[in-house]
Amino acid sequence: MVKKIKELQAFFGLQVTGKLDQNTMDVIKRPRCGVPDVANYRLFPGEPKWKKNTLTYRIAKYTSSMSPIEVEKAVEMALQAWSSAVPLSFVRINSGEADIMISFETGDHGDSYPFDGPRGTLAHAFAPGEGLGGDTHFDNAEKWTMGMNGFNLFTVAAHEFGHALGLAHSSDPTALMYPTYKYQNPYGFRLPKDDVKGIQALYGPRKPFLGKPTIPHVPPHKPSNPDPCDSRASFDAVTMLGKELLFFRDR
Repeated sequence: MVKKIKELQAFFGLQVTGKLDQNTMDVIKRPRCGVPDVANYRLFPGEPKWKKNTLTYRIAKYTSSMSPIEVEKAVEMALQAWSSAVPLSFVRINSGEADIMISFETGDHGDSYPFDGPRGTLAHAFAPGEGLGGDTHFDNAEKWTMGMNGFNLFTVAAHEFGHALGLAHSSDPTALMYPTYKYQNPYGFRLPKDDVKGIQALYGPRKPFLGKPTIPHVPPHKPSNPDPCDSRASFDAVTMLGKELLFFRDR
């Protein structure tokens, strides 16, 4: 027990005493992710990652505290936070098995990691792989929201999708993958440097889109009709064909 307390204190930058002092208890009581802690940006053991660049996701169960459209928007923006840094794209499907299955659950929901009700473990996700790999679960006992009145779904989803892509927790307090909840504004959000380094260690950087090269429009050259009365004009040959007078030059 003392060893675990010391590990937790070291991870969160607290004085390492091995005792449950007030600062340690404050950290323990914070709403947080249910995935175990490591340090700085870290990858899961064995560095699991997806072997393809286009991943599917499906929202199998929605929450009652937000409209389906709001849930879908928050999830889409959370995935875009990661695809902005690495060459991954995400496609939503409405039926069947997706790479990342998303659901809002309560209590024991069949994955050996039961939820504990309001203001405890907010969500958890599984590292890339078969079966449960990539699946992301949110505690439906929480009040989910698009704003700050409750737990912001974008903030928590973006964090959990980091796990679903292969990142463990970070001890950097500025990182999205820090284990305790801190509201992030979805609009204009930029992935912190620690998270960018971590996800690019797995998938490499996203190449900038340069677009198609533009070719300037050159209007087609139209031959002009020479003025036979122009004193500057010169011709190689002149002939009559029927009632038409023909001039030849540079032939």
